[in-house]
Amino acid sequence: MKSRVDKLLAGAGFGSRRDIKRVLRERTFCVNGVPCRDPSFHIDPEHDHFELDGENWAFRAKIYLMLNKPAGVVTSTADPVHRTVLDLLEEPWRGSDVFPVGRLDIDTRGLLLLTNDGALAHRLTSPKTGVEKKYLADLELPVDDDLFAEYARRFSEGVSFHNGHNCLPAKLERASKRLALTIEEGKYHQVKKMFRVVGNRVIGLERVSMGPLVLDPGLPPGAVRELTADEITGLREAVGLVDPE
Repeated sequence: MKSRVDKLLAGAGFGSRRDIKRVLRERTFCVNGVPCRDPSFHIDPEHDHFELDGENWAFRAKIYLMLNKPAGVVTSTADPVHRTVLDLLEEPWRGSDVFPVGRLDIDTRGLLLLTNDGALAHRLTSPKTGVEKKYLADLELPVDDDLFAEYARRFSEGVSFHNGHNCLPAKLERASKRLALTIEEGKYHQVKKMFRVVGNRVIGLERVSMGPLVLDPGLPPGAVRELTADEITGLREAVGLVDPE
């Protein structure tokens, strides 16, 4: 099925239609060996051959990005006060139609998936899917072995908040000087509230995994990279979706 160049390139992460006009003007984008400067030109992403600046380029309608979210940035597409996770994106993803999958609090760091794959995002965040998320927590009060065992027992049974919400069972582990908590839900401030229930306070929090997707240890805070083919396949298989084409 054919569509306009600017529409398809926008979906591939090249920015707004104004940005794409600049790309077509300043760079060399060829369709079946012929340079294309017209953003309204219709192309077939399944059958046409594309080159960008002399290199073969495969059209991808879906974008999958890993962000190492820093503290102080909100998980939102727009905010009148704070920088958002989308403000951290650079070319070629700035202005694309990606959105954050789930949310991290403004002071929480770590793994955040950005995509325009609505089906995958829905499955990953649906309570019915039960995708595990692992967080590393720094706590205000020290936790000795006896206290750790008590925390682990209570979390494994599912703690209750003051508002009556009952958490699903969660797994607690030691991770060097921090504690690693794995949950299947994603309630508002859930990890912080769970530790508050057992008498402690979270002073630092980092998400390190979502399902099979693990935060790249070589990705600095604020940096973004594309997911590998294996990472995309792993996520989609984990929630019962077929592999992307």
